[in-house]
Amino acid sequence: MTTPTLTRTTVPAGTPAATPRLTHARVLRSEWHKLWTVRSTWITVLSAVALVLGVGILMGATYTSDGGDSDVDTVVLTLYGSQLGAIALAVLGILVTAGEYATGMIRATLTAVPSRLPVLGAKAAVYAGVVLALGLLTNLATFLTAQLFLSDSDQAASLTDDGVLGALVGNAAGITLLGVIALGLGAGLRSVPGAIGAFVGGVMILPEVLGMLPYEVMETVVRYFPTQAAGALGSATPMPGAAAPGTALLALLLWAATALAVPALLLKRRDV
Repeated sequence: MTTPTLTRTTVPAGTPAATPRLTHARVLRSEWHKLWTVRSTWITVLSAVALVLGVGILMGATYTSDGGDSDVDTVVLTLYGSQLGAIALAVLGILVTAGEYATGMIRATLTAVPSRLPVLGAKAAVYAGVVLALGLLTNLATFLTAQLFLSDSDQAASLTDDGVLGALVGNAAGITLLGVIALGLGAGLRSVPGAIGAFVGGVMILPEVLGMLPYEVMETVVRYFPTQAAGALGSATPMPGAAAPGTALLALLLWAATALAVPALLLKRRDV
């Protein structure tokens, strides 16, 4: 009986080991894991959901038909908390980018992905997908729960009413794009406090200040600022003095694109 012999294949010294091929899907997967393994993600996400849902239930439970708010849009009334939730999610967007510079992890990230731009694109895509899905689910839950209290009032409405479902989707889209703007600020400034200050001051406070100036042109300009455009998307009925939903969405998309284009250019020009 012949005993089989095993042959050993030797790899010449100095031959580099095979490395996995870098693809956009793998970069996306990496950013997905990084997003959900950070404690701040859970804190900001749960805070945003709690604020939107809690304020919506409070508005529904305390509303009375003779309280003078009958002219307020139903979706706007039930989603008052989304203004606070948007701030929490904007902070998350800033942490997604500027947070890596604060911890120094960005060096490892850009070493693994030397072309750099796929990293920024993956961060924006993962963040936008998560926030949009979260916003839609939270808005639906908040609206339906609030309507349990509003069913016998003049604010009673259903998802099949004209403009309601579109406003719920528009509100989620507006909050998502505001968060993408914050993410871009974080990537460009590379500082968590600096980006939060820039978002609060430039995106939220500046248009309010400009709107107080006694110039008619300022009223036209301010309606296309991010927060005002996002507000126009979240109303089931046209808002007086606000941009049309289609125009507001286009304005928000341009703001978000600009907020990402600046750090994309800086990534190619600056060192880590």
